[in-house]
Amino acid sequence: MKKIASFTINHLTLESGLYVSRKDNKGDCIVTTFDLRMTVPNREPVIDMPALHTIEHLCATFLRNSACKDEVIYFGPMGCRTGCYLVMFGDLKSEDVFDFVVEMCDFIIGFEVDIPGASAIECGNYLEQNLSMAKFYIARYKDRLVTGRHLEYND
Repeated sequence: MKKIASFTINHLTLESGLYVSRKDNKGDCIVTTFDLRMTVPNREPVIDMPALHTIEHLCATFLRNSACKDEVIYFGPMGCRTGCYLVMFGDLKSEDVFDFVVEMCDFIIGFEVDIPGASAIECGNYLEQNLSMAKFYIARYKDRLVTGRHLEYND
């Protein structure tokens, strides 16, 4: 069986950052998947579930209300809990979405009201949220991005 692209990346040397994980195309449509690697795999603790759940809710809300909303296909957490995937239409590079991702981080860092979608009617696990820890992880991730620690591994 062919190994999937994300399993070909050496996670022992992978750092926190914003990476192009893969590009897929069908006909004229190109889709780019970004790896928003928030913690260093296998060397830092993973993101706790309540914080990751809050990051998912806030990022999805930000993305679906942003100027790029029509380009966004999906945002969601990685199973390993070291970050999230952002899937967008277009043949894109990390530089194309860098400012947008930093803006998304600022949205979370400054967020002070009720978490969108965090009710029993709207979410299947609405009680598992942690805004303060989500802010902690995102502030650290943003710091790593803006200080230049974001490299391409698949461009």
